[in-house]
Amino acid sequence: GSRTIRTSVEPVMGNRGVVIPPPTFLHTLREVTEKSGSLLIFDEVITGFRVGPAGAQGLWGVRPDLTCLGKIIGGGFPVAAVGGRKEIMDLLAPLGPVYQAGTWSAHPIGMKAGLQTLECLVHEKVYLELEEKGRYLEQRLDRALQNIGVVQGLQRVGSMLSFHLQHPFFQRNWPERFAGLFRYLWAQGVYLPPGPYESWFFSTAHDEKGLEKMADLVSSYIETTGLLT
Repeated sequence: GSRTIRTSVEPVMGNRGVVIPPPTFLHTLREVTEKSGSLLIFDEVITGFRVGPAGAQGLWGVRPDLTCLGKIIGGGFPVAAVGGRKEIMDLLAPLGPVYQAGTWSAHPIGMKAGLQTLECLVHEKVYLELEEKGRYLEQRLDRALQNIGVVQGLQRVGSMLSFHLQHPFFQRNWPERFAGLFRYLWAQGVYLPPGPYESWFFSTAHDEKGLEKMADLVSSYIETTGLLT
């Protein structure tokens, strides 16, 4: 019988730190899937609206066949969405034979909160501000890492940032080392993601004073301890 072939990928990995794809990776996936007649699916649950108004696909200029989005659609509420080419979406009920449903589908509160969120994000200045904040954090933390001899120790795209976990410096005892940094910042009123392999996110709610405090504390910890305790 026939079978459906699909390729699903996070265009920028977010649950193993920030893992940015090689320059031609996503374009190659698009070319290969088009030649084979398979579907290219982008999981933009994390990257959607964090790296740009059109997500990672807009940033890299690659259009997938389907896109999955998460709680951003509900302004943080538990709502998700899938969208894509018309001929594929027409297969979903009630137009087509593929049934799909969810407990929170089209929940009024989530839809209202999501609409308000998206109306805020359509302004170009939002992403200009996020990029400025990201560049500031990246430069400050990168300078601190370089002071202890770690070159290219960060990965960032849009409002996603993390230590470069593929870098040899972060391969040894990283969970224990991160725990020391986490506890230090927690005591100073800065809350990082609790997992050592998660991305750090910043938003429009983070003001200049808060970002400066975070950068000062993280930089001080790196340079004082060498990020080893």
